[in-house]
Amino acid sequence: MSAARVSQRISAIAESATLAVDAKAKALKAAGRPVIGFGAGEPDFPTPDYIVQAAIDAAGQPKYHRYSPAGGLPELKKAIAEKTLRDSGYAVDPSQVLVTNGGKQAVYNTFATLVDPGDEVIVPTPFWTTYPEAIRLAGGVPVEVFAGPEQDYLVTVEQLEAAVTVRTKILLFVSPSNPTGAVYSPEQVAEIGAWAAAKGLWVVTDEIYEHLTYDGVPFTSIATAAPELGDKVVILNGVAKTYAMTGWRVGWMIGPADVIKAATNLQSHATSNVSNIPQIAALAAVSGPLTAVDEMKVAFDRRRKAIVAGLNAIEGVECPTPKGAFYVYADVRALLGKEFPTASGTATPQTSAELASLILDEVEVAVVPGEAFGPSGFLRLSYALGDDDLATGVQRLQEFLGKAQ
Repeated sequence: MSAARVSQRISAIAESATLAVDAKAKALKAAGRPVIGFGAGEPDFPTPDYIVQAAIDAAGQPKYHRYSPAGGLPELKKAIAEKTLRDSGYAVDPSQVLVTNGGKQAVYNTFATLVDPGDEVIVPTPFWTTYPEAIRLAGGVPVEVFAGPEQDYLVTVEQLEAAVTVRTKILLFVSPSNPTGAVYSPEQVAEIGAWAAAKGLWVVTDEIYEHLTYDGVPFTSIATAAPELGDKVVILNGVAKTYAMTGWRVGWMIGPADVIKAATNLQSHATSNVSNIPQIAALAAVSGPLTAVDEMKVAFDRRRKAIVAGLNAIEGVECPTPKGAFYVYADVRALLGKEFPTASGTATPQTSAELASLILDEVEVAVVPGEAFGPSGFLRLSYALGDDDLATGVQRLQEFLGKAQ
């Protein structure tokens, strides 16, 4: 019997659903189709000029043409530590920072460093599609705890308590959330952090949307709100969302020195240093003002209100108003099993994946189905695209979904 060509570990990984939807939408656009893409969480703004200029200047300096420390340029690690104190009120030494190739490598490094085979990680659900795959790659077991729209997609301590077993090692905590845009209040963050500390759990917190909150809702770092966690917290972050730098691929993880040293050892064998030129761009970003994100937030807030109103005008769609990030998470369970007219007859989607496929085929609007983030019955739409595209896309959705019988 011949051996499998691809290892079981790798063949078990699901493709990133968000990137798959985005790739299909872009391919259709390239073929001349008028596709509106709500798939990828990517600001439609250019990276600020001063950040780009810093990269251009760095490219001309021979010292940046060489290898640099695997864990990141010392000046960037120092700036990230200072930025973390400024934005989160959390004091760390630069030695507690590892600069990674985007936020995803920070996620991978963290779970690979903390998780042993069989360890359980509590994952509030809906979750970003990469988390459970990174946990499984490390040999861990993601334990989903689902919070629906009736509780604003926010899990409770009671739900977390019910999910704990003797194998639980880590709580994953994300606020503001991708995919829902939910933001935990300072009181909720403190309560969850205190609970995790009392259980002796690690907390891995993804703070990449920290600067994207609305309606006066504050961002609260669990590392600061729950000091009793001590050295059992790892912060994940990056420049992608705050500074419109998704393509530059610079993220980081912050944690206790022993964990960061181990994760740096891993990275030294996997990718070595992040490209020096983007690191210098990231240095300009985190050391500079937050003017760019403040300007983007004005547009995001406008689009947030428009998309929520537009989706809630569709019978069978329930869309809570998100307080952060740049996504809405629409409940479309009432539309499943309904009949829709199509170009070739009719269709009756039974899952949100089938509904999303139908929407793309019939009205050329790309959305990501709930299956990518947890249970079926939901659609995630990013409102980080332009105002005109957003209005056109919502109108197409209204016209098509409104025909459900």
